[in-house]
Order: sequence, then C-alpha cells, then structure tokens
Amino acid sequence: MQLPTLSAPAIDDDDPSVPVVVGAVIGGVFFGGVGGGVAFPTLPTLGTVLGISSFVVGTILSINRFTRLLMATPAGQVLDSVGTRKPMLAGLFVQGLVPFGYVLALDPGPVPLSSAAIFFLSRACWGIGSAFVFVGAFTTVTHVTTAENRGKWVGYMRGGQSLGFPMGLILGGVLTDVYGYGEAFAAAGATGLFAAVVAFVVLPNVEGSATATTRLRDLPAVVRADARVLGIGATNLSVRFLYAGVLLSTVVLYTNEYGVSLGSLAGTGVSGVVMAVSVLAMSVTTLFVGRLSDRLSSRTYTVIPALGLLAAGFALLVFVPTVAGIVVGVAMIGVGVGGTGPPLMAYLGDIAPGEDVGKLGGVYNVFGDMGSTIGPLIALPLASTIGVGMEYLICAGLAVLTAMMVLATLDGDPEPLRSPEVVPDD
Repeated sequence: MQLPTLSAPAIDDDDPSVPVVVGAVIGGVFFGGVGGGVAFPTLPTLGTVLGISSFVVGTILSINRFTRLLMATPAGQVLDSVGTRKPMLAGLFVQGLVPFGYVLALDPGPVPLSSAAIFFLSRACWGIGSAFVFVGAFTTVTHVTTAENRGKWVGYMRGGQSLGFPMGLILGGVLTDVYGYGEAFAAAGATGLFAAVVAFVVLPNVEGSATATTRLRDLPAVVRADARVLGIGATNLSVRFLYAGVLLSTVVLYTNEYGVSLGSLAGTGVSGVVMAVSVLAMSVTTLFVGRLSDRLSSRTYTVIPALGLLAAGFALLVFVPTVAGIVVGVAMIGVGVGGTGPPLMAYLGDIAPGEDVGKLGGVYNVFGDMGSTIGPLIALPLASTIGVGMEYLICAGLAVLTAMMVLATLDGDPEPLRSPEVVPDD
C-alpha cells in the first residue's frame, strides 16, 4: 500500500483522507492517555505491595513528565528533519510496550534490576515516547489541515488526548480491583499497541526539511524569534500551572479546609468527583472550541473568554464553598482550560513555517510540562502558608494577567513566523 507523503498543508475537509489521518492521530493520543491514566490509580498503591517508599513512588510517577520535557524540543527537530511517520510510530510502540515493563516489574525474576528500577526506567521511556507522540500529533494535524479547518481537527485531537487519561483512570481502577495489577497493566499495553498498529496502516509521512538542530538550551532563541511564540508558550504554561499544577494538587485540601461533603463522601471522595467534572468539562470543550475558532476573525476571541472563565471559576470556589459552587466552579475551570488549548495550537500551526512545525510544537509542550511540573512544588507549600482560598484568588488574578498578555501579544491576522534561528551542531 502506497502511503501519502505530505510536505505542505494541502488537504481540506472534502478529502476523505482527513478523518482517516487525524483519526489515526486521535487514536494514538487517546490510547496513550489511557495507558498513562492506568498508572495513576495503581502505582501509588504499589508502595505497600512491593515495599517501595513514598518518595520513590513519587519519583516514578513524575519521571515521565521530566523526560518528556527534556525530549520535546529534540523530538520536534527530529520530526522536522526526517518526517513525522517513523518517529511518531516509534513513540506509539514505546508507549504500548511500557506497560509490559510494569508487568515485569511486579516480578523481575532473573532480571538484575529491582522492581523500583524497572518501574522508573519504564516511566522514563514513556516520557520519551509521549514526546514524539504529542509533538508528532500536532505536526501531522497541522500539515494535513488548512487555516480554515485546523482549529476543528486540532480540537478533536486534543479532545481525544484529554479523554484518554480519565478513561485510563477508570480502566486501571476497575481492572486492578477485579483482576489485579498485572492484568491492568497488560490491558493498557494492549490498547497502546493496537493504536500503534492502526497508525502504522494509515498514518502518512510529512516530509521534513529542517537542517539546524534544536536543543533544550536553544529554547530561548526559538522563543525570541517572535513575541507570539512567547505569548502562546507562556499562556500554555500558565494554564497548565493553574490546572494540573495547582487545582488538581490542592482540591482535596480545599474540600477538607471548607468541610465540603456530598452524601456519604467526605473531602477525598468529593475531590475525586470534582476532578472528574473538571476533566469532563475540559474534554467536551476541546471538541467544539477549535471549530468555533476557525469561524472567527481571530482565534484569541475564544482564548480570552476562556481565560476569563478560568479566573471566574477559581474565584467562585472561594466565595461559594458549597457543593453547587464547587461543581459550577470546577466546570468553569475545565471549560476555561479546554477553551485555550485547541485555538492556541491552531494559531501556532497557522504561523509556523513548514520546516519548523515540529520544533515549535516541541516548544509548546515544553512550556506546558514546565507549568505542570512546577505547579505542585509551589501550590502545596503556598496552601499551607496562606490557605487554599487565598491561593485560589491569586490563581484568578494570574488567569486575568494571562488574558491581558494574550491580548497584547497575539494579533488577529497572523503573519507567518520567520524561521527561528538556532545554534548548529559542531
């Protein structure tokens, strides 16, 4: 079978290959999210099962994000240089194989590594694979769409990515309770490999033409190339900091501090419901906001109101600390988060030179991972110092400042970027 090779945005909604190509990408990011989600309700409990300290368990859970942060920019360069198909397929297969590493870690047998070491290495590999998948997904969707339909398809891609993680949370918890850890991990691996096989059949290759190597230390040069890159990246950092870094890390502290209960559920149980509501609101929003941004004269017309909802959601949590207030507040936050991602990524695709799409997609992901990583490091100590309520008011203010930055840096008629200059390899 002859696979299509693309080098410029040339496919529109009338071409039947659009849903096939983007569908393969969505499948990859969705099942990748499922595999990542499976780990969260299971790995934290392995400390008592395998005798691993809580510090080591925390390191195992976070190492994938750290390696993805390090690899996002190099992954973008690889995608720009050699094309998207092979690197993205490699990332998908790595994500499919990693859960089988978890299975091995449960009983290493003759392998001369401890369970903790195998889990650590597996999660590190997951971060490397997901860097190629996430950046590759953005690069592929950008190249097979036009400015008129890019927001819609990026929204669908982000929706699949957002829905995969909570599906993994459910799958991991249910399979572990019913069958056991090994079966849950094996199921996650099987779904990941299935997505890789589907992508192998239908994923096209977007030819690369970049020659300069982009490294993590080259990131400032890439950002300085145009203020809009900084605006998009900083907005992604702020949103991920507020949501994944602050809200998800402190919501259980919030429900306990304000004594919120729901039927027989106390603080911890309510926090789980709260997180589910926010994720659902975010995922549903991503499916529609990209299409809306395609129809407007400026994609910022969706980003700025979304940031306003994000700010209002945090404020509502402080001033209306009831079950109804919490549900509405976190739903507003979820809509705010979901309303920023697809328009920002579509805007970045609109202005990115063809040879630098992967590179700039890597920059976008680096900013997001930075926000998700530093968020808990700041949020938890700050909550214990000034209280969760005051912290949430600060978050509301930060969301407003972010909206002002978007208004100042992102124009309504995007002109193409000049190709960012980076330092070549010696």
